[in-house]
Amino acid sequence: MLKSLAVLTWLLFHPVHVTLTSIDQAPESDSLKVFVKMYYDDFLIDYQLFAGSGSVDKIPTDQIIPDDLLNNYIDEKVNILINNKRLKGKLLNQDLSDNELRLNLVYKSGKKPKTITVKNTIMASLYQDQANMIIIRINNFEEGIKLTSEVTEKTFRVK
Repeated sequence: MLKSLAVLTWLLFHPVHVTLTSIDQAPESDSLKVFVKMYYDDFLIDYQLFAGSGSVDKIPTDQIIPDDLLNNYIDEKVNILINNKRLKGKLLNQDLSDNELRLNLVYKSGKKPKTITVKNTIMASLYQDQANMIIIRINNFEEGIKLTSEVTEKTFRVK
């Protein structure tokens, strides 16, 4: 109970609600390298909503979530579609330090994307001021966007 109260107090004073996702595809590559960074305390609350009540009560705030559970969460919350085909990601590694969770994933994409759609609902149901920043670099195409709790998806034409 005291631990829950401490986390709740921390959340009241949390400065921002933001994640960063970068999606990179090198020329002639058939895969996307995806990097996701988020505050771990916010992630734990969102993960609990995703997985069901009590699922993270036993995980200390300084310990990482098992890879398979984290991969399922990201697969649900971050959808990447290339040419209207949804891709499935694979978590390569995760790092937790200073309340920041950093993830590296890979998605098989095909070599010639014409469109990319990104949907990011990480913490979108938690915070009205949630900002999910996305940076996309595919071949010579590069764009940055901000997705919010109200606008969670964007499609781009890649030239």
